[in-house]
Amino acid sequence: MTATTLSPVQHGKPAPTRSQPRPFGLVRHSLALARRSLIKTVRTPEQLLDVTLQPIIFVVLFVFLLGGAIAGDTHQYLQFLLPAILVQTVVFASVATGVSLNTDLKKGVFDRFRSLPIGRSAPLIGSVLGDLIRYVVATLSLTVCGLVLGFELVNGIVPALAAVVMTIGFAFCLSWAFVLLGMVLREPGAVQGVAFLTMFPLTFGTGMMAPVDTLPGWLQSWVQVNPVAHAMEAARGLMIGGPVASHVVWVAAWGLGLLAVFAPLAVRAYRRRT
Repeated sequence: MTATTLSPVQHGKPAPTRSQPRPFGLVRHSLALARRSLIKTVRTPEQLLDVTLQPIIFVVLFVFLLGGAIAGDTHQYLQFLLPAILVQTVVFASVATGVSLNTDLKKGVFDRFRSLPIGRSAPLIGSVLGDLIRYVVATLSLTVCGLVLGFELVNGIVPALAAVVMTIGFAFCLSWAFVLLGMVLREPGAVQGVAFLTMFPLTFGTGMMAPVDTLPGWLQSWVQVNPVAHAMEAARGLMIGGPVASHVVWVAAWGLGLLAVFAPLAVRAYRRRT
């Protein structure tokens, strides 16, 4: 009799398979899905109303309603207000990332992505990257509005671009907190509600509309540790002059901390839910 050799499958173990390594597969897939998100935004431009018309309305109302009372001159107040409104607008735009992801989850979009030969986290990363277009549109619309009203880039174009890059980078880091909300809450309305409850003290508890030294003491204490307040002051310093370095350090430290904490939690929640 001859001995029969059992294959690994007969022992209950699947035969090993060889696959070609794809070290850049996740990056390539994420960028492809970011393009999908961008196309979706372009085809439904009404999604951009909150980053186009809304900030313009804020600027016009605040400048012409409060400028005379606070600064005594609307042009001077425009110089003071616009960099802060720029930060507020871009930071508010990060909320839409979590709402959009939650909506796609409810529609089963991510379930369809699981059937594709792509990285597991690619749809999530692609959606977050695709929403960067919202930050760019917000920046462009607000800058054009400010220039039409008479805003002056006192320090020149390069520092102003640095302020924009800093603001977008911080908003990207903050957006992961809203991505996490989008993964753990059940309804898009709930995501938006909780996010806006968080955003109002972050954006209005600042020196956005009035100098910090005119605020009550307890509010000044909050402003000193509020990362959005530091982002606003850094943007002012870069665009119209003033302290920059210490505020940028605060923004960078907060941004990296938010990214380190919320990005892994968001990816973990995404994997659990999909």
